[in-house]
Amino acid sequence: MAGTIIRSFAAPSTESYGLAFDGRTLWSVDYITNLIYQIDPATGTLIRSFAAPAVGTRGLVWHGRFLWSCNDATDLIYQIDPVSGTVVRSFAAPAILTIPLASDGRCLWAFSINTRRLYQIDPATGTVIRSILLAGMTLGGLAWHGRTIWSSDYIALTISQHDLVTGTVIRSFASPAGTPLGLTWDGRALWMFDFTNAKICQISV
Repeated sequence: MAGTIIRSFAAPSTESYGLAFDGRTLWSVDYITNLIYQIDPATGTLIRSFAAPAVGTRGLVWHGRFLWSCNDATDLIYQIDPVSGTVVRSFAAPAILTIPLASDGRCLWAFSINTRRLYQIDPATGTVIRSILLAGMTLGGLAWHGRTIWSSDYIALTISQHDLVTGTVIRSFASPAGTPLGLTWDGRALWMFDFTNAKICQISV
C-alpha cells in the first residue's frame, strides 16, 4: 500500500532537510549542524560526516558520482566530492529560496519556494532548460522516479508524484509520519526525513 512505512531509524541530526541515495548508502545534510552525513540504510548507522559547503545548506542529491547541494543563504548550487568533501565548483541557483534537488541522471531538478517553480538545470553550465509552475505547493523534498518526480509538501503534509510535462499531480498520499522534508528514491522505494520525529523513513509507493 502506498505510503506505508517499510522501516525507519533515528536521523543523525534533527534538521536533515536534504536526503540523497548513491546506489548503496544514504546521505543527509543538516541545516543546523552544517554537516553532510553518510548513513547505512540497512541499520541507520552513521558511516562518516563532513562539513557542508556553507551555512544554510538544505537540498542534497547524488548525480554523476558527486553530491550536489543547494544553499538558501548563498543561493548557490554546489558540486561536492563525496570522498574529500571539497567543493568541485558552484553556480547560481535559478531563484532565491531554492531548496530541494533531484537528478534524472542527465539533468538536475530544483524547486524554489519563492517562485513555486520546478527548474530543469544543465549541471555542466547551470543553465535553466525549462521550468514548471507548481502553484500552491511548498516543497521540502524531491526524488526522481522513472519519467516522473516525487515531492514532499511540508505544509500540506503530502507526498505527490508529478507529470513532468505539465507538473500535474498524478497521485498523492498523506505523509505517513510527521512533517516530510528530504526525499530520495532507492530504486524500489522512497526515503523521507520526518522532521517532527527526527527520523529517516523508507516508504512504499
